[in-house]
Amino acid sequence: MNTKKKIGILTSGGDCPGLNAIIRAVVKYAHLKDWDIFGIPRGTDGFIDVAQGKVEPESLKLQPHGYDVPGVLQGLDILQFMSGSVLGSLSRGNPAEEDVTLDIIEGYKRLELDALIAIGGDGSLDIIYDLAKKGGWNLVVIPKTIDNDVAFTERSVGFDTARNTVTQALYDLTFTAASHERIMVVQVMGRDAGHLALHSGIAGGADCILIPELCPQLTPKTIEGMCKYIAKLRCDRRKFALIVIAEGVHGLNNQKDTYIAETLATLIREYSHNLCSNGNKEYQGLDEIDTRATVLGHLQRCGVPSSFDRILATVFGIKALHLIEEERYNRLVIWQNGCVESKSLEQIMPMIKWCHQENTCPSPVDPEGFMVRTASSLGIYLGESNHD
Repeated sequence: MNTKKKIGILTSGGDCPGLNAIIRAVVKYAHLKDWDIFGIPRGTDGFIDVAQGKVEPESLKLQPHGYDVPGVLQGLDILQFMSGSVLGSLSRGNPAEEDVTLDIIEGYKRLELDALIAIGGDGSLDIIYDLAKKGGWNLVVIPKTIDNDVAFTERSVGFDTARNTVTQALYDLTFTAASHERIMVVQVMGRDAGHLALHSGIAGGADCILIPELCPQLTPKTIEGMCKYIAKLRCDRRKFALIVIAEGVHGLNNQKDTYIAETLATLIREYSHNLCSNGNKEYQGLDEIDTRATVLGHLQRCGVPSSFDRILATVFGIKALHLIEEERYNRLVIWQNGCVESKSLEQIMPMIKWCHQENTCPSPVDPEGFMVRTASSLGIYLGESNHD
């Protein structure tokens, strides 16, 4: 169907590498189809600006020559190398006030859009799905998150680059740890999922990896097991250790701890002294090890998108427009078995909403999966339940 269409595109939630590559792909393909693409600034807040007359609809139209670098790169191609989002990506909760929702819906209406491409994680998906239902929008969602926890897709845009970033950080920290015979505790993002910590921990040579799916909270038994594991490393002439902990692991009181790496480092120091005080030669000197914590923080959202993330972003963007071209709306673009597919939002949203209500991760690490088995087979300490 070759009818000219007006398509909106927005980015919502936490930023990650690859967002601009999606925008590039969408605008390039739409230009070939002679469709109009409207970039909605600052997530759904951009619709409010339109509704309130602060922004003229025509000013939002994205052109294929809109990001020239004079004398260097022309057109959209520079976007595939840029992290962040040129549209802005706000992370806001569900609009609680009815007038806010009405403004968002009114802004969409004034733009006279035929469909909206929303790029977001499962939190954004939940919010925008409800707005689309209320406003009668034709919606297509592209998953992005460094947490890789969007349900029904094996990969989300941004995860691969973040995995590379964390892996590089672990590589760098290994040498300072070895030089000073230190225990380095590295806190990794991931929200309630351990994908990023597990993948980068394996690739970065971690000795211990704690993720919420295997170690929901720190316990005395886990600390004891980790200290004994580190002591064994030292007996095997390995005088330093690299520990990765996902931010979703809770503290001893089973409460979320913003600085869980600092907490773990302190607990290791305290328990090491206790082990050494019993006179067991196996643990002698363990209490003298310098233990340091590093929180990588928002560096994990930065960097040039990896080749895989650029490819994933591109095929996701093209697939979204193919779905709109076929008028197959209210779909989530997904990656399964090495191919780009789509799934009905009506089928998946009940499960996602239930997970949010129960504070459960929609797509956690499989405790019996291949990645966990791989880590275990390498001898990586994963917590007492996975350590013989």
